[in-house]
Amino acid sequence: MKTVLIDDALLVSNYIKGDENSLTTLITRHKQRIYSFIYSKVYDRDVSEDIFQDTFIKVINTLKRGRYNEEGKFLPWVMRIAHNLVIDHFRRNNRMPKFDNDGEFSIFSVLSDNCLNAEKQLIKDQVECDVRRLIEELPDDQKEVLYMRVYQEMSFKDISEKTGVSINTALGRMRYALINLRKVIDKHNIILTN
Repeated sequence: MKTVLIDDALLVSNYIKGDENSLTTLITRHKQRIYSFIYSKVYDRDVSEDIFQDTFIKVINTLKRGRYNEEGKFLPWVMRIAHNLVIDHFRRNNRMPKFDNDGEFSIFSVLSDNCLNAEKQLIKDQVECDVRRLIEELPDDQKEVLYMRVYQEMSFKDISEKTGVSINTALGRMRYALINLRKVIDKHNIILTN
């Protein structure tokens, strides 16, 4: 007897129309791949199970609300949900750096950790090296202000006096330096974490 494999798009469509078995088929089909992905990030079976279940709760809710856009990419969509839930898990457990949400992104908040084990120290050193390499790509005036502010811990008043520009100009250069660093990081999909 020949088995016919129904594609994901048809299963999703059938589920939305009320066929609960279609969802069971989708979960069975992709369980191993999604669960393995989650486990490879968290290394904990219980947490992986929880995130896996949360992933499919989100999938079900999105499908039932009619918010799923079918582009034949069911698995990548589910993997993205799982990835976001893994990140949420790490954030809840303070295992990822937190950024103050004051509108200004500070790449250097990633580098502040007072008690480091050997592995974290290696990662921190690599992140610092990467940040310095990224800074080298900035225009000279922005790079100068950024070095003075971050590495020499100078006030903007001192930077203003040393560079011969107004405080507002020094502030502007720092702002543009951070904006340009963010653009470079986004462009190259760089992840800076310790």
